[in-house]
Amino acid sequence: MIYKDDWERAKRRIEAWWSREVIDRIAIQVTAPRENVQVRSAWNWWNLVHNLTYPERAIGEFEKYCRGTYFGGEAFPNLWINLGPGIIAAYLGCSPRVGKDTVWFEVTESKSWKEILRLKLDPGNKWWKITRDLTIQAADYARGKFFVGITDLNAVLNILASLRGTEKLLMDLIDYPSEVKDACSHITKIWFSCYDELLNITQRNTEGCFTWMGIWFPGRGSDVQCDFSAMISSKTFEEFVLPHLQEQCRQLDHTIYHWDGPGQIPHLELLLDIPELDGIQWVPGAGNPGVGSPKWFPLYKRIQNKGKLLVLQNMAKENVEPVMDELSPRGLLISTTCDSEEEARELLHKVEQWTKV
Repeated sequence: MIYKDDWERAKRRIEAWWSREVIDRIAIQVTAPRENVQVRSAWNWWNLVHNLTYPERAIGEFEKYCRGTYFGGEAFPNLWINLGPGIIAAYLGCSPRVGKDTVWFEVTESKSWKEILRLKLDPGNKWWKITRDLTIQAADYARGKFFVGITDLNAVLNILASLRGTEKLLMDLIDYPSEVKDACSHITKIWFSCYDELLNITQRNTEGCFTWMGIWFPGRGSDVQCDFSAMISSKTFEEFVLPHLQEQCRQLDHTIYHWDGPGQIPHLELLLDIPELDGIQWVPGAGNPGVGSPKWFPLYKRIQNKGKLLVLQNMAKENVEPVMDELSPRGLLISTTCDSEEEARELLHKVEQWTKV
């Protein structure tokens, strides 16, 4: 691959990570500006959704970003088709509202349960066609240069919240529990219909799977999540979230749960008890100490003690060594950034020395 010439070596380390093994050091993704690059890219992860008329401009800008970026360790260039978290809601009738750095999905009128259970993935839906066409165009362009990831399909209950309205869905959990469960099962089937078709496109040129999480999944893999769960109790999580989450984990070869914010901490043991779930990605949330903070070390140890993989992304480089001192290297993946390629290479060398198997 042009922009990741040591991909085969990185792939072996990621395969070892999935197996809770260590070759010579922990799995770590380090990016930095490349040396001697005169023109820097203005790329950001919302470029695609702001350039739907001329997507080739955004794809070209991403390649410029790749030319100017050092992808060290297990980092790799991954253009995931970012049209907003939970874009499935748009495939099912919600109207996307595109902001500067996010996309909301709005429903003008809450859909009834009968309407929701009749929903199907319409091949002619505008946003589904955009997603497929962008994925095809990017995958064809990227061959031999970089990887292309599946769009952010997001969580079943998050999608249902877009269709019903968040406040209304919270009341539905009490007033219409059977209907909520039936709707979740129905949306799970649609989720897999989208996933399978997009995976077939991206796997034409590359093996495995890539999503927004920036991790290589061997075979059929994906992040799984439920940000809606930050607003509910663990008992409610067990009743309404766990069943379709388990179904996703059973149907996929590898899964990492996007554990987002302190509101989801009460659900940790339920997550750790899912046999098919490979690991947890912790995101502290706005206003909280970063992933390298000792505040979270007890949580990390609970995750590792259950034999689950642990993903800590966007870590400040100065926290890498203290975190490694506290945790097992087996199943640990860290991502960070450095100010220069030289600094990134030096960090990778130090990480080998800090890894104690």
